[in-house]
Amino acid sequence: MNEQPRKTLGLLLAALLMLSPVLASASSITLERVRASNSLTLGYLPDMAPFSSQQGDKAGGYAIDLCLKVAAQVKTELGLADLQVRYQPLEEAESISAVSSGKVDILCTPAPETLTLRKQVSFSLPIYTAGLAALVREDANETLLRVLNGEVAHSGPTWRATINRGLANHTYVVTKGGATEAWVLDKMRLLGVIATLVTVDTHEEGVELVAEGKADAFFSERILLQNYLAKNKEAGEMMVLERIFEFAPVAMALERSDEDFRLLVDTALSEAYRSGDLEKIYTQHLGAPGDSVKMLFKVYALPQ
Repeated sequence: MNEQPRKTLGLLLAALLMLSPVLASASSITLERVRASNSLTLGYLPDMAPFSSQQGDKAGGYAIDLCLKVAAQVKTELGLADLQVRYQPLEEAESISAVSSGKVDILCTPAPETLTLRKQVSFSLPIYTAGLAALVREDANETLLRVLNGEVAHSGPTWRATINRGLANHTYVVTKGGATEAWVLDKMRLLGVIATLVTVDTHEEGVELVAEGKADAFFSERILLQNYLAKNKEAGEMMVLERIFEFAPVAMALERSDEDFRLLVDTALSEAYRSGDLEKIYTQHLGAPGDSVKMLFKVYALPQ
């Protein structure tokens, strides 16, 4: 190959390398929508404090603060110095469809990543590790409390029969359509437990059913239960059990197959993990993280 074609090829490759970031941005449906409107719309559930809550005409909470880190990254990447951040409150039942339809650019309130949800949306890096717990009344059935606290031997037919006697003929409540509902239904099926499962639209409704004695236990994320318990006027009559039934990393939902926007979001979150900013935000909204949580910070962050 003579010198002239070699130089021509080199210039062509250099030009392609220079264009690649632009081409990547252009292929992002979300980023093109943001660029065209000069705005980033943050979807959130207003009744999910301390993760997200309504605060005047805006929103606040742990997940909202992390979404603002993403907004700063978008502003830098797209060169939009006057990018407008908009807040869109959503009902839980519409939250996923709001992402897939483009009504919101990102769902800040975290959700567990499941195969079913991945048919509709993509997910960011995990921003929190949820723990499934139970809210009960202080005067709850003693046998039920023993079983829920894991005080029954977990071995053989005797354990199964004892579990069934402890769990059967009670009323349980979960929020509608979430991973918790699927988990409770699966456990009831596996154990052959005959019980009533009530679904509600909001956490307030679940807490109220337990407070009024219309349900024996409300299963949900532990910190959410503690938060609602702290706000409920009848909190002295209820308690959140110490036992954690399941752990699950939760993340922000994004438009499906938009890998460029997902990369931008994960870049912002990884930087927040590595810089210590995420730990500060966590401490502000959720309390000081323990050693195991700090270890997960290192696990979740992606390297450069």
